[in-house]
Amino acid sequence: MLIEFIILLGLALFIFYKWSTSTFDFFEKIGIPYDKPFPLFGSQKDIVLRKSSMYDNVNRLYKQFNTSIFGIFDQRNPIYAIRDPELVKRIMVKDFDHFINHREVFNENFGGLFGKSLFFMRNNKWKNMRHTLSPVFTGSKMRQMFILINEVAKESMDFLKEKSENHQEIDFDIKNYFTKFTNDTIASAVFGLKINSFKDECNEFYLMGKRVTTPTILQSIKFYLYLNLKSLSEFLKIQIFSKADTDYFSRLVLDTMKYRENNNISRPDMVHMLMEARGSLVGNGEESKNSVQWTDEEIVAQFFLFLFAGFEITATMMAFAASELMQNPDMQEKLRQEIFEVKRNLNGEPLTYEVLQSMKYMDMVVSETLRRWTPTPITFRHCNKDFTYKDDDVHVTIKAGETIAIPIVGFHQDEQYFPNPEKFDPERFSDENKGNIRPFTYLPFGIGPRSCLGSRFALLEGKAILFYILSEFRIEHSPRSRVPIVLEFAAFNLVAKGGNWMKLVPLESASRGVQP
Repeated sequence: MLIEFIILLGLALFIFYKWSTSTFDFFEKIGIPYDKPFPLFGSQKDIVLRKSSMYDNVNRLYKQFNTSIFGIFDQRNPIYAIRDPELVKRIMVKDFDHFINHREVFNENFGGLFGKSLFFMRNNKWKNMRHTLSPVFTGSKMRQMFILINEVAKESMDFLKEKSENHQEIDFDIKNYFTKFTNDTIASAVFGLKINSFKDECNEFYLMGKRVTTPTILQSIKFYLYLNLKSLSEFLKIQIFSKADTDYFSRLVLDTMKYRENNNISRPDMVHMLMEARGSLVGNGEESKNSVQWTDEEIVAQFFLFLFAGFEITATMMAFAASELMQNPDMQEKLRQEIFEVKRNLNGEPLTYEVLQSMKYMDMVVSETLRRWTPTPITFRHCNKDFTYKDDDVHVTIKAGETIAIPIVGFHQDEQYFPNPEKFDPERFSDENKGNIRPFTYLPFGIGPRSCLGSRFALLEGKAILFYILSEFRIEHSPRSRVPIVLEFAAFNLVAKGGNWMKLVPLESASRGVQP
């Protein structure tokens, strides 16, 4: 009996091995250079074995080749990786009709709220939802929403001032602080909730936000099944998020919309703006003429996407900006002087959207942070109709149904586009220098029709909180600071090993140059 079991197990393992490696000759057959894949893990072996972060792994793959296209494997799935800016331009803009959709992991019938979100919507469905959501992110709408962002930023500063009473230094992992700030900002400006996670870090919204944005081992296994065994996942009706999680956000959004509609309540947040876009409210004096009737679940899915994208990614951007300013005190002081000048010109009036947008050095610091520490190291596109490309090294037809990848961090760390790429240098984005940046090599939010719709919102959050922190504190090294920054192995998100520890030291009133 034991012998039969061993034989059957060996046979099963052999069949599984043959299945998991059956695609590994894909690029060899068509003459494309490729990263030699590891069984089961493809080009992600170092991540799975905790030898590398996603950021470092993508950068390694990019630097391994010199051709405009090379091959990588996501587990057993072959993917064309693009490393030529002109080809990026064709794919993302010029020939966008060949690459309309993101890679299909989830779809509207499979994947719950994720599958119905803008990110995973496809073809005309995506176009219609993008058209619906675009008015929410115009300059005029961001100007209104900034009032709410500014309120949360001030509340978060009250927390820091209390902790630094009597000029005490604050020694902490600033990433946790920024996570609470982004949580409260999203709660206020997106969901229409008034919460304060600094006073009550056990509030339900904050706990749910952390829960759905922190992948568990079980969720990682489910995601693997989605990628490699889609039919089985559909048959088993596997869901990434629990019904309790999705029900919570559904009730939150739909109950808020219903209450506002019944009581004619207006607030400059995303709930109100989406109700306008959907046609549930009168906006700017006339009924919305949007002809698409979105379901409740599709509307809730967009809020879920905003939470998922904004909760972690924006906090990461701010944490790494603070870490770089800690390591570069001259740059920190230059930004602080710009802030002081703005405060003098405001003459006691509150910070405004226009004033924040006019701060050149602030924009340079944030832009360089997004280049040096790219929160999204790689993005994927699904080919929906055959696309042929030819140059001196490569002649290939990418067929409908195949996948391409843009290794964003590779471009951002490429010496030929950004000299001395590991150096944090905001001057790259000065008025004198930014014109020298080659188009389609700086892609922190993507580019073209499928670029990140919420990028303005994320930038406003980051700039606002940096404005307030640097006007009251110096950022200095903590005994627990790790310099240089090393990324956490096996992390798909950008995570600093050991955290983003630093000290906030209150400024003396005399050194500020302005009244607090």
